[in-house]
Amino acid sequence: MTITPQFLTREGYEKLSAELEHLRTVKRREIAQRLHEALDGEELIENAEYEAAKNEQAFVEGRIQELELLLASARIIDEDSRPTGEVQIGAWVTIQEADLPPERYRIVGAAEADPAQGLISNESPLGRALLGRRQGDRVTVRVPGGETYTVRILKVE
Repeated sequence: MTITPQFLTREGYEKLSAELEHLRTVKRREIAQRLHEALDGEELIENAEYEAAKNEQAFVEGRIQELELLLASARIIDEDSRPTGEVQIGAWVTIQEADLPPERYRIVGAAEADPAQGLISNESPLGRALLGRRQGDRVTVRVPGGETYTVRILKVE
């Protein structure tokens, strides 16, 4: 099986590493304590707290595995070697669509994307359309369903 590299900013890598450490140390201990308390003196057949703790344990273990794989295949974006003025992963881009106010986004890998925080994936329609472009370029973005819209790149940082 080939592992696809996951692009992460230094901050994203550190955030996901901290989450993994928290899950391994704090959450596992909390869940173990909940399981121990749920087992004390009650029948397991009708123990809702035990079931809830087992479900949370399964979720946490799954997330740990996901983060371990993600971090093992992570490719940290070297912002110092990024071409100046060109939209690349790690760049902050200010764009404007028609008469709408300008919007500022950072292009990041899919694992780090959080549009509400201004972090868009390099695999998203907008992220893909912006990659390799420069300040002043007009870019047509094709969204699922075939519709398009055009933005102008105001600034690349």
